[in-house]
Amino acid sequence: MHKTLSMHTHTCGELRREHIGTEVTLTGWVWRRRDHGGLIFVDLRDRAGVTQISFDPDHSGGEAFHSAETIRSEWPIKVVGVVRERPQGMENAKLATGNIEVLVSAITILNRSKTPPFQIEDHIEAGEDIRLTYRYLDIRRPKMMANLKLRSDFTFAIREALHRRAFMEVETPSLFKSTPEGARDFLVPSRIQPGHLYALPQSPQLLKQLLMVGGIERYYQVAKCFRDEDLRADRQPEFTQVDIEMSFVEQDDVMGALEAVLHDAFAALGVDMPLPLRRMDYWDAMETYGSDKPDTRYGMKLVDVTDVFEHSSFKVFAGAASTQGSVVKCINAKGAGTWARARIDKLEPVAKDLGAKGLAWIAFREDGSINSPIVKFFSDEEMAALRERSQIEPGDLVLFAAGPRLESCEILGGMRTHLADALEIERDGHDFLWVVNFPLFHWDEDRQAYAAEHQPFTQPIEDDIERLDIEPLSVGSRTYDFVMDGYEAGGGGMRIHDAQLQAKILEKLGFTMESAREQFGFMLDALEFGAPPMGGFALGLDRVCMLLAGADSIREVMAFPKTSSGSDLMSNAPSKVSSRQLKEVGLRLE
Repeated sequence: MHKTLSMHTHTCGELRREHIGTEVTLTGWVWRRRDHGGLIFVDLRDRAGVTQISFDPDHSGGEAFHSAETIRSEWPIKVVGVVRERPQGMENAKLATGNIEVLVSAITILNRSKTPPFQIEDHIEAGEDIRLTYRYLDIRRPKMMANLKLRSDFTFAIREALHRRAFMEVETPSLFKSTPEGARDFLVPSRIQPGHLYALPQSPQLLKQLLMVGGIERYYQVAKCFRDEDLRADRQPEFTQVDIEMSFVEQDDVMGALEAVLHDAFAALGVDMPLPLRRMDYWDAMETYGSDKPDTRYGMKLVDVTDVFEHSSFKVFAGAASTQGSVVKCINAKGAGTWARARIDKLEPVAKDLGAKGLAWIAFREDGSINSPIVKFFSDEEMAALRERSQIEPGDLVLFAAGPRLESCEILGGMRTHLADALEIERDGHDFLWVVNFPLFHWDEDRQAYAAEHQPFTQPIEDDIERLDIEPLSVGSRTYDFVMDGYEAGGGGMRIHDAQLQAKILEKLGFTMESAREQFGFMLDALEFGAPPMGGFALGLDRVCMLLAGADSIREVMAFPKTSSGSDLMSNAPSKVSSRQLKEVGLRLE
């Protein structure tokens, strides 16, 4: 119960049997109104829940009853009445307040409402566009209200957990310098300095490292971040992360502190996260699950059959098996072997979207027959080895990928997730683990250059530094991603605190010394003033709350999200601005 306010004594989710006989004052919205002739029943709703209130024409001279005859859905009202027990057989076990009702003696209509464009219910048929256009009404739905309450509770819990461990909350600027961090910046022109622009921060990465140089030692911030990139269900142009950094630490110190903080925050919501968390090497995750954020609540693991097809008559497999750095791998989708050929054929476009040139498959029918366009090329020995290694049974569907190691793993990893959804495989509870030791670089085909796997300030594994000039793609990094339910829920790593090593890494990423100093000069300078060993982490708050709420999109745990095209349908943002405003900041639109 929150502190008593002048307009109400209790919330609509608070009253129980022990309140029977108490006079109370409630405020809220009319949710459902039922006129039973001689009696009127109203479900009164606020953010805390629902209470049934009743109006009797013989009670208090009938004035409240006559007012109740006029009220409609979503009118805000104030009522005064006495709590009483519901008649036997009229209880509502679905409501926390389902054993009582309030017999109203006085009602005040606080405002009226037009008929809403959709029903304020959890199960509605209204499309997302109409919900986002009237988001202030959508928020009134109990499920949306519960999602935002969950987000609030989790944010408070993680703040408490960090504060108890001597982390200091420090705010960093929202207007900063444009620096390349992997996505496009949102740019803000300066009126005071014409021709110059700020950038909204993609993350506080550089600034939190500077705080470590400044001696903060344990920093956190619930930070708003901005990235101008293509959107999807778990991505928005503006999002929130819990940003954390520590100094004078080793990697195990950081990971141990993070585990303790996360454990406490999840526990506050009744979610158990067993400690210590499992740690899975990056390449083990890729080879076994085809993903660096694996959902390990179900099987369908990747199976390496490269050696089985080394001398196969099927040239695609034989070619991959005999090429250095390439593999032949498969997954066994148990139960999908019973699918009709037409349904199996629909898997090929999915595989092509994941980067495959085609999709090889074998369906093992329940009657013992085999259906496949490629099985005619396989010898009996190859089929026997495949059956044994993939643990094939009647009713199974085996899908293959052949080609470069990483690409093949990623294709099958994507197919694994798709098939788990198609087969409606249960994912019970929550799944937590660390994926560690990512490569330092990957090759960017578009730029034909090396790119940072995490970010440009990640510490290489010390024993690998000597290979930076010889074999950069073999260099590992001191990194760790927090994986929850098959999503990257957070990520971090140890930072470079040596100016010369940082300059060398930037050089490998294609920066000249001049361009490196132009972009990161302030950071390179700071590293020369006694920068301590440091490491940190960023937790995707929206994504974690989405998973805790059992939602399909982070939009369901954000008060005012954008659509997939980056639009705010409620306010019609982004919108045009006047020529005067553009002139003030020295811009002209083409």
